[in-house]
Amino acid sequence: MQKSALTLVACLLAVAATGAWAQSIWKWRDASGQIHVTDTPPPPTIAEKDILSRPSGSTAPATGAPAAVAPVAASGVDSDLEKKKAKADKDKAEKAAAEKAALDKKNAAIKADNCRRAQDQAKALESGVRVARLDANGERSFLDDNQRASELKRAQEIIAQNCH
Repeated sequence: MQKSALTLVACLLAVAATGAWAQSIWKWRDASGQIHVTDTPPPPTIAEKDILSRPSGSTAPATGAPAAVAPVAASGVDSDLEKKKAKADKDKAEKAAAEKAALDKKNAAIKADNCRRAQDQAKALESGVRVARLDANGERSFLDDNQRASELKRAQEIIAQNCH
């Protein structure tokens, strides 16, 4: 009986000592994400949000600015961020200009092709050669004088729009 009472007292003392020891433990996460458990407060570079637990009754340690924070310009804006934004804007503008140039080149090629086709059509209509078309039934029909004049006028309008 005395042995079990002595064992019980020893266990109670161990639990009480552990409780007292646990009340003076600091637990915090460093910049790399590693968790530290110590009996001393974390360094001042550790942010308040990274302190996971502290001894009861203790106040937060004086924290300074974390060492990994980039300097902020007098205007309150990060200079590196401004440089990156300016570079991104410049790259975006250059890309838009290149796309516009490619589109303009493609449109110029289309206009040149339309011009050439309209000129060929106008030459054929002015030559007096009989011009035939296929109708909806697939049969060939020849243009009369009114249709020829209408087609020639249309071709000349296309030439005026596309040939400069």
